[in-house]
Amino acid sequence: MEKIVGKYNFDDVPDRRGTDSMKWNVGPTELPMWVADMDFQTAPEIRDAFADRIAHGVFGYSEVPDEWYDAYAGWWTRRHGLTMDKEALIFCTGVVPAISSIVRKLTTPNEKVIIQTPVYNIFFNSIVNNGCRPLESPLLYENGEYSMDLTDLEEKMSDPQASLMILCNPHNPVGKIWDRDTLAKVGELARKYHVTVISDEIHCDIVRPGMGYVPFASVSDACREVSVSCIAPTKCFNIAGLQTAAVYVPDRFLRHKVWRGLNTDEVAEPNSFATLAAITAFNEGGEWLDELREYLFANVDFAREYINSEIPGLKAVKSDATYLLWIDVSGTGFGGDEVQARIRKETGLYVNEGSEYGHAGDNFLRMNLACPRKTVEEGLKRLKEGIKNL
Repeated sequence: MEKIVGKYNFDDVPDRRGTDSMKWNVGPTELPMWVADMDFQTAPEIRDAFADRIAHGVFGYSEVPDEWYDAYAGWWTRRHGLTMDKEALIFCTGVVPAISSIVRKLTTPNEKVIIQTPVYNIFFNSIVNNGCRPLESPLLYENGEYSMDLTDLEEKMSDPQASLMILCNPHNPVGKIWDRDTLAKVGELARKYHVTVISDEIHCDIVRPGMGYVPFASVSDACREVSVSCIAPTKCFNIAGLQTAAVYVPDRFLRHKVWRGLNTDEVAEPNSFATLAAITAFNEGGEWLDELREYLFANVDFAREYINSEIPGLKAVKSDATYLLWIDVSGTGFGGDEVQARIRKETGLYVNEGSEYGHAGDNFLRMNLACPRKTVEEGLKRLKEGIKNL
């Protein structure tokens, strides 16, 4: 790898074993490349802001300051071309708590919630745990590329029992950035069939350098009217443990329902660091994020080229978003579950089996590349060894 020269160093990272890390709570010889957090320290600007807060020494109840609203609105204007009405922003402790709360508030038991599989596995939990049923509209997978099946999506939206959809934008785990025309069609269908769209946009800032994502609420009047957008700095700045996120709801009637749900579920109050983290990330973290993206997508391209040329039976799907590589293992003759289990047992490499993301992912693995290049190289070496020994 040609070293990316910049202000920040992503090659040297702290040892996370023994730090209560979910990702690194594995055996001593195992290499975890599964759950979606990064091995890099967060931006030093954020760490410096925390040091000042810690030095103050008082950690009482916190309010959401005006600066928090300004930071979100400023970032989305500068980076994504969306002018946010500040009154449409609501603080919450996380994207997943928000999604679960919204499902509870906007549905009744046994209703259906549309998801486009393969998709983030926790969507299933947010639906099923609240007494509803997942209604899958599988993505089309053709010639190594994913697209929406809009004909199937319309059929699912026309079901009177399906009043809610969870959109993944950009899409985890397939690494797809949805284009404006596709999102516009989703909005038109949703308005036609009276479906509210929860747009999970947590990965929006982890996109290939030179590319951007399209906020669902920015696309059209229809998208704006039906949308509840869940956004956060947590994924792109590696601060998921701080429990800080936002929900953006332009329609004031829908916003009131969402606001009531979040407050009823007690997921709308910040801890002492939550708003500070977001304010500092969005106001001071842009340069760090830009360098991070260069590093991450160098990892992605390196891994794709290695897998597609060096590991027979595997094909890495093209990825323009997230740091999660989606790998087709159908050429091995084995399902993803068996491949994942055997690779972990024989080599210690721990990746996700694709079936976690719905049956459309049965023949896939998901691999986290948000780590130093030397870790990526070791993981690919183990992957190659494991596939060779199937």
